[in-house]
Amino acid sequence: WRGRERAPYSTLVPSDVFFSPPPPPQVTINYRHSLPVITIPLPTRSERCQFTVKPTVTTVGAFLQDVRREDKGIEKAEVFATDGSKVSDATLMEVLLMNDFKLIINNTAYSVSPPVKDKLSSEHATEMEDIKSLVHRLFVALHLEDHQIRKERELLEKLDHLKKELLPLEQMKARIMDSADAKTSRLLWVGLALMSTQGGALAWLTWWVYSWDIMEPVTYFITYGSAMAFYAYFILTKQDYIYPGAKDRQFLHYFYRKSKKQHFNVERYNKLKEDLAEAEESLRRLRQPLHLRLPIQEINDKD
Repeated sequence: WRGRERAPYSTLVPSDVFFSPPPPPQVTINYRHSLPVITIPLPTRSERCQFTVKPTVTTVGAFLQDVRREDKGIEKAEVFATDGSKVSDATLMEVLLMNDFKLIINNTAYSVSPPVKDKLSSEHATEMEDIKSLVHRLFVALHLEDHQIRKERELLEKLDHLKKELLPLEQMKARIMDSADAKTSRLLWVGLALMSTQGGALAWLTWWVYSWDIMEPVTYFITYGSAMAFYAYFILTKQDYIYPGAKDRQFLHYFYRKSKKQHFNVERYNKLKEDLAEAEESLRRLRQPLHLRLPIQEINDKD
């Protein structure tokens, strides 16, 4: 070491130790009074803001709207899952807080890790369920009977209105059905008369005018022509020629033709009948628990 000058000991510290930028603010979540409190740094105001949300009621869209309302400088606020898929605005915050997610505010992305909420003990959970059940029974006891009576009155008024609308239509339908039934019966009797006339004519031609040798081909072609007529009926109607079915088809033909002449609206009549049946069924289901003092069944109203 002789002949060398030792370098003076430097007490300087690298500049990056003192001048390194502070870590960026993060989004934190804490629970206060069993409600999640989300702390978010606002970009334009340079301050942190806390948002208390109700996880079972608030949606992601409502939460982001509150964030934008707090800082007007926020132009973009979105939530993404860890796999990069966008979280729908209709998702409840309770579902979002079950897993990690990313919050995008303007051009800044924050990785958020919600804390695991302490689960209620089984005894406390049982107490909460008992309280909910008690509140439900109290609500039913105080409000259900009035609701049932009001609903019954509404259904009775609806039934009365539907019956008044159906009364003239029912009378017109009865007249049209009588006319169609009479025409169908006359057609059946005409068919019987024609068949009897045909049988008598063939018998007269066979025994008094010609012989069976001459009339046999005639009867064959008559039978073959009848088979062709039945086959044509099947092609046109896609149904076998059965007498009850043919009678009903002819009755409907007369009924709809008569309805058109008398301006009877079949579609409106069917709709009113369906509404009447639904109202009667709803009233029956409503009155059953009303008399027995049982919980009411759900009634689906169709407007």
